[in-house]
This record gives sequence, structure tokens and C-alpha cells, in this order.
Amino acid sequence: MRSNLFKARDRVLDVSTPQIMGILNVTPDSFSDGGSYTSLGAAVEQAQRMYDEGAAIIDIGGESTRPGADPVTLEMELERVVPVVEAVSKHCPEALISVDTSSPEVMTESVKIGAHIWNDIRALTRPHAVETAAALGVGVCLMHMQGTPQNMQDNPHYDDQQGGVVGTVKSFLHARAQECLQAGIDAQSIMLDPGFGFGKTIEENYILLNHIAELTQDTDFFLMAALSRKSMIGKITGQEIPAERVCGSVVAGFYALEKGAHFLRVHDVAATVEATKIFQALRLYR
Repeated sequence: MRSNLFKARDRVLDVSTPQIMGILNVTPDSFSDGGSYTSLGAAVEQAQRMYDEGAAIIDIGGESTRPGADPVTLEMELERVVPVVEAVSKHCPEALISVDTSSPEVMTESVKIGAHIWNDIRALTRPHAVETAAALGVGVCLMHMQGTPQNMQDNPHYDDQQGGVVGTVKSFLHARAQECLQAGIDAQSIMLDPGFGFGKTIEENYILLNHIAELTQDTDFFLMAALSRKSMIGKITGQEIPAERVCGSVVAGFYALEKGAHFLRVHDVAATVEATKIFQALRLYR
């Protein structure tokens, strides 16, 4: 039976209630809020706001991974991320800090100044990533992506003989999680993220959302849903501007919780927290 306690270094989160990860992109080119928090003051202010609104985790990212985004150099990512991690850890000491990176070097430097969770769209596939995560004792979030940010939406395709999108994503994430376990990472420190919008068609995203519970069925892993403001929302609601996809994002997140998600990664913390309170009431008074 899965524990309700997610472990990340010396911190523990009780997922018997939904937990919110607030997104803090310190990039000039992220799809929704690129350029909004590139100054240190603006980044810290936004982190404090999200924590005050109810985000237990602040997820700091220095590389845009929107479709078509170009990779950044290690030096640039360190320059963007490390000062923000240090400042947020000082201003919001009770918050868990997650770093959205694929770089073992960035994660190592971030842990030295207060980070707790490694959120990796590449699922720790870079050389030495798994070993580094195990040595650091961080919680990890492993995401599925078909292709790279540069080409993932060119022509996504999943083989029905391999279980289609659900079976493929499940097999990949379980294989990555098993490698983490073999390296010494505790199952209670592993989240699985199906990677909505990362190499999936609109239809495949919604199939995946409907079957999200299967990804962690009969495992001790936790489930992350990152749906906030994505094109899969806008294509259905007709909202072309990402910041105007709040209602659709909240509904999709609510549905993910009903399907078994433990964590929601979001831009709009206050609205999501309100929805989780209703979710908890519905669960309590069945």
C-alpha cells in the first residue's frame, strides 16, 4: 500500500490532501509567462505570492521547454537558476524548492543552497543524472517526452501494439523509476508525470488524462499532473492566450485529482487551491 508521505531530502509532504507545485519560470521565452520573472526581485515576489496562496512547492526553471524552444548553455542555466533558488530558500524557508532542469550540475549547485526536488522533463536520462539524484537525496519527478522540445510536436505517434500512448508512457516511466530504485532512490521520493503536451496530440493528451491512474497503479510512486495553461486546454476552450486558460486548467486539474493525481503543477495557485478545497469536501462527504 502506497504511503501518503512524499520524501525530499529532509522534508516530507502529506499527499492525503492534494499538493500544489507553483511554476516559477525565470526564462525570457517560456510559453505562458516568459520574461515576467527574470529579475531576482520579481521572482522572489512571485514565489512568496504562490506560497502564501497555498503552493507547498515552488518549481524554478531556467530553460524553456515549450515546443520549438532552443536549449540553453549550462552557464546560462546556472546564471538564471542558482541566484533564484538561493533567494527563494531564504525568503520562503517553509516552501519546498523544486528545480526544473535536466542538468546534474544545475541540480547539484541548487541543492547546496536549498533545493529539495529534481523535476526533469527528460526523466534523468542524461549521463550521471540518476546517480547524482541518489547521492543528493532529492525527491524526483520523472516526465515522459517523445522526442525533444525542438521536434516533439512535429508528428507525435504511438504504436497501438505497444499499448498506444497510455501503454508507452507507462512503460517508459516505470523503466525510469526502476533505474532510480536500483540506484538507491526511495519509492516515496518518486513522482511520475505523463508529460501532457510533450510529444502528444490533443486527443492523446485527453486519452492520457482519462487513464492517468494506470501510470501508478500497483506501485508506490506518486502521480504529478502538469496541465496548466497548455495548448490542450486552449484548443478545447478556444482561448489562444495562455494566461486566459485559467478556468479550463482548473477543471482539468480537478479531473486529474479525481483520477488519482497527488500533485498539480500550476501557474494559477489561488484558483487551483480553491478547487482542491471543493475536491476535498466532495471526497469527505461521499
